Amino acid sequence: MPLGLKRYYGQHDLHYITLTCYRRAPLLRSVRARNLFVKVLGQVRDAYGFALVGFVVMPEHVHLLIGEPAEGTPSTVLQVLKQRVARGLRRRRRAAGQLQFRFGDEGALPQFWPRRFYDFNVWSRKKRIEKLGYMHMNPVKRGLASSPRNWLWSSYAWYEGKDDGLIRIDPV
Repeated sequence: MPLGLKRYYGQHDLHYITLTCYRRAPLLRSVRARNLFVKVLGQVRDAYGFALVGFVVMPEHVHLLIGEPAEGTPSTVLQVLKQRVARGLRRRRRAAGQLQFRFGDEGALPQFWPRRFYDFNVWSRKKRIEKLGYMHMNPVKRGLASSPRNWLWSSYAWYEGKDDGLIRIDPV
């Protein structure tokens, strides 16, 4: 672990997590890539038994608001999630004869995710609402959607009571 980095686990807090793609490349820009991420997130949630309180999948990063898993730590969960997503997307490219991730004119990228991720412990209702609001407005601020309800790859629809969205949300 890098010097000075402290993660606080075992306190039953929620964790607001930000994962970025390698070099912030928009490797999740396609509908297929975002759908695969959400599918794998559901599988990993079921396998490790953590609450998924909120999420948004952007072209080059992801925000998650999760509880602590019944098995392992949030770091373990994210390691598995990142590996499965990268393998799922790399597998299709390998079948096409490409061994690395492709990104525009930069050519091949050696990996999908950087090694580290950002983790913020959320222990109050006020902070939980703040983080959910931030993640749900992210696609609007970036110009990807005119309203949060128009971005399918987030938990916004569930909180608005419109539908269940792409994945089950676990309210706290």
